[in-house]
Amino acid sequence: MTDAVTQDTGVEGAEEPAALTDGIHLVVDALKLNGVETIYGVVGIPITDLARLAQASGIRYIGFRHESDAGHAAAAAGFLTQKPGICLTVSAPGFLNGLVALANATTNCFPMVQISGSSERHLVDLQRGDYEEMDQLAAAKPFAKAAFRVHRAEDIGRGIARAIRTAISGRPGGVYLDIPAAVLGEIIDADRGAASLWRLVDPAPRQLPQPEAVDRAIDLLSGAERPLVVLGKGAAYARADEPIREFIETTGIPYVPMSMAKGLLPDDHPQSAATARSLALRKADVVMLVGARLNWLLGHGDAPQWSPNAKFVQVDIAANEMDSNQPIAAPLVGDVGSVMEALVERSKPGRINAPAQWREELAARSAQNVTKMAGRLKAAETAHPMKFLGALQAIRDVLKDNPRAYVVNEGANALDLARNTIGMSVPRHRLDSGTWGVMGIGMGYAIATAVETGDPVVAIEGDSAFGFSGMEIEAVCRYNLPIVTVVLNNSGVYRGDDPSSTADPAPTALKARHDLMIQAFGGKGYQATTPAEVATVLREALAAGVPALIDCVIDPADGTESGNIAHLNPKGITAKH
Repeated sequence: MTDAVTQDTGVEGAEEPAALTDGIHLVVDALKLNGVETIYGVVGIPITDLARLAQASGIRYIGFRHESDAGHAAAAAGFLTQKPGICLTVSAPGFLNGLVALANATTNCFPMVQISGSSERHLVDLQRGDYEEMDQLAAAKPFAKAAFRVHRAEDIGRGIARAIRTAISGRPGGVYLDIPAAVLGEIIDADRGAASLWRLVDPAPRQLPQPEAVDRAIDLLSGAERPLVVLGKGAAYARADEPIREFIETTGIPYVPMSMAKGLLPDDHPQSAATARSLALRKADVVMLVGARLNWLLGHGDAPQWSPNAKFVQVDIAANEMDSNQPIAAPLVGDVGSVMEALVERSKPGRINAPAQWREELAARSAQNVTKMAGRLKAAETAHPMKFLGALQAIRDVLKDNPRAYVVNEGANALDLARNTIGMSVPRHRLDSGTWGVMGIGMGYAIATAVETGDPVVAIEGDSAFGFSGMEIEAVCRYNLPIVTVVLNNSGVYRGDDPSSTADPAPTALKARHDLMIQAFGGKGYQATTPAEVATVLREALAAGVPALIDCVIDPADGTESGNIAHLNPKGITAKH
């Protein structure tokens, strides 16, 4: 896209049109050339006109109230589409707000590019006190997969191509692209500008595993007495659903899905050991990690959560992930799809057969745990005030009748209990706090999910977690997105019944009528005090397909501090609980 201007040739009476362009047009042209359809951001100096031009050029621009929420949306878009989500932020403080999401995307291996305007380099480098002065490139480097700065308009195409390829290739992650205001406003010849842009070819090529590595893994699994597969969100991102299913079903190996891998196979699949997870991890002798890492979420592979004699097979596109916590007896380096296809092919015919005794042991423990959980759910049905589990099983029942709906989930108890209560049967339909367990992803993830898929979204939020991004329900209403936000409101962080030792509220205390908030922005607000009310209004809201929020009044005494990770929260000797 260019702007034609008339340029004086120096000859009296003779003028000829000269086509010129600028940095802003080149950014938009480069993004469009590389298939970018949506930008998430917050406008301001110096990127407001960039957002306007992008919108006028056919790229959908989704405007947020806070940059971290826009960044989280871009990250979720990357997970859902396998293409880098684009976040556009202003300089300095706006950049830093977006950097939180960029770092979270990198930690979760979601492809994302944050593009920020910045102050003039000659002023920043001498620290002359320019408007929003900051060396943003230096700040971004420790928290991103890569960071680049463009110094000339003619390098904008190169910078965007480099950022997109880096974000999506190999192990995906967040990339920062710094474009100073002077570069955005720089005017150059339109032909030279157009020649500087290019479309990426095969930005995320397949990486095939070595055949001998595949055979080594098969030999290890075939000799196991208690084999186990752990599916991580990397497996969900890879969209290798069919080879994963075929491998698990033909080998008979039990599997445990991490939270965002739920639905790759239905949660009620007979080989799922999710409801016997502790036993499965503790007794497995050979474990194959597929798009999962032995980080804190899996106890770093250490005893007592795992058998001290367990051997690990790991499927990962990044070779440097191997041996990061435990020795990997059979590393399988390659993209998940290629590795799983190779495993399926080379394990035929019947080279791996999980012992029936192991499957039966896990099935027995699963049945035992399901019975215990059923008792808890039954007790919660009639409890008053309403319990977390009462509200969640009502949500579960409604979601069974709405399989298209995506679930976004964050909180402490709201996250832990929802993960264990609400089964998933469709892949990539659950997005949650992920590797960092960070709060504040909810509304950004929900908005991106609705924008990218067009399907309904149910965002299940703890009242504390919702507070981090709750203002974005205005954006939900502004864009009329089919998002139903369900706030599990127990009036506190973890729980709302902590006493205070002063005239001020307790440090954990909260107080809000969230249903009234959304009404201010034109959405539909509900308050529910019983599971039956939750089910009724959720069905109504999903059927309407418009922005809605349900404030579920939960017993303030219901909840465990820090959810399932209370052991990570040190208790002072004077703390009272």
